[in-house]
Amino acid sequence: MNKFSDEQFIQPRICAGASQILLIAEQNLIFCSRPQRKRFGMEEKMREELLKIIERNSRIDLKELAVILGVEEIDVVNELQALEDEGIICGYHTMIDWEKTSIEKVSALIEVRVTPQRGQGFDNIAERVYKYPEVTSVYLISGGYDLLVTLEGKSLKEISGFVSDKLSTLDSVLSTATHFILKKYKDHGTILTKKYEDTREKVSP
Repeated sequence: MNKFSDEQFIQPRICAGASQILLIAEQNLIFCSRPQRKRFGMEEKMREELLKIIERNSRIDLKELAVILGVEEIDVVNELQALEDEGIICGYHTMIDWEKTSIEKVSALIEVRVTPQRGQGFDNIAERVYKYPEVTSVYLISGGYDLLVTLEGKSLKEISGFVSDKLSTLDSVLSTATHFILKKYKDHGTILTKKYEDTREKVSP
């Protein structure tokens, strides 16, 4: 792999949908290697601001991000790499409103009551659940149930089959309650439905 100095980088930027940072250098795409030198980390408050910004928009241009934070672009690149190395940034995702596509997709929230295992608590059963490809998230919750599972399928029948044939048959699962999502109004901070506004000019009598 060719080595480049910081001055040779033309335009560092985040590659949307990827968990690594790409650097464009002299028309060559290279992956950032793990930093070997001691980095100068951002202050905790600035690091928190960085995380808030990219959580809202992971496609923001690094130059714009550097201006907002008042630092150099290379500092942003190094900090993003450090956040990935530390497991703080776990991935980059795209918000899609599937209702506006021709693809059939059904989502559901499933409350699961389980028997925790000695010495492992809920971790073992949670791992067994999240390994299913249909499952999009698993949370440990308080209240009458123990786990909240979100999953996606092509139809109500497919999700019902998953619950009855796979989820409910696990040894530690005592009971489940399935809630189908009929409509999403806001998801991960993004408003998916906008109210209609009458833009016609009002005429006074």
